[in-house]
Amino acid sequence: MRGRLRLLVLILILLVVLYPLIWMVGTSFKSPEEIASNIGLLPESFTPGNFSSGWQKFDVNFGRFFLNSAMVSGLTVLGNTVSCLLAAYAFGRLRFRMRKFWFSIMIATLLLPGHVLIIPQYILFRNLGWVGGEWPYLPLLVPQFLATEAFFVFLMVQFMRGIPRELDEAAKIDGASPYSIFQHVILPLSRPALVTTAIFSFIWTWNDFFRQLVFLSELQDYTAPVALTLFIDSTSESSVGPMFAMSLLSLVPVFLFFVAFQRMLVEGINTSGLKG
Repeated sequence: MRGRLRLLVLILILLVVLYPLIWMVGTSFKSPEEIASNIGLLPESFTPGNFSSGWQKFDVNFGRFFLNSAMVSGLTVLGNTVSCLLAAYAFGRLRFRMRKFWFSIMIATLLLPGHVLIIPQYILFRNLGWVGGEWPYLPLLVPQFLATEAFFVFLMVQFMRGIPRELDEAAKIDGASPYSIFQHVILPLSRPALVTTAIFSFIWTWNDFFRQLVFLSELQDYTAPVALTLFIDSTSESSVGPMFAMSLLSLVPVFLFFVAFQRMLVEGINTSGLKG
């Protein structure tokens, strides 16, 4: 009896969690008039034209926004995994002066809200000519290749501290340099932490809105989250249906990415210092 009650409670919690998603799916198939009058989950008459209308709504095809998001997310994953792994190797395995001090400074940056940093970052990138320039994605991508994501550096440092140092010593006895130790010992064993970093980097970047809104100014450079705001203005009440349709499509890459790497994500969390 207790098991059935627990299952019923879990089902109710699941329905509460999934309700917004189910409502968005149903709304994406409603006509503009029905969206205003029908607050139920299912549409009275299906309107699949919202998808084609939203896809062709602007001068730039919505597929361009998807490609922009994929490019930014993919390069961010590459930048974070490479740069944060190198920084974590330095903090976690190498010995140099003031190592603990610089590591503490890096950890302290986690206490700063991103909204506080965005103003000095914008001024810096504008002075460098990166904002609104020929390469509009530089402010979004360059920091990712400089190990600015302290959370991922900390995650990898915690993981590397769990790798026995005897492996390093054995490699040194065989004549391995720090670079060789990194390439042949640390890198293969850091796969769970790298997968965790890649998954979180992709999901966070794909769903990011604020930074992309600040640094991207041209329509053809917009990513999917920023482009979704174009459906709402003082004269676009009839664009609510296409907006929900495109919002639903924008969730598909994140959902597929999570499903494909779900097992690796759980393994990475269990072995990379997030387990507490």
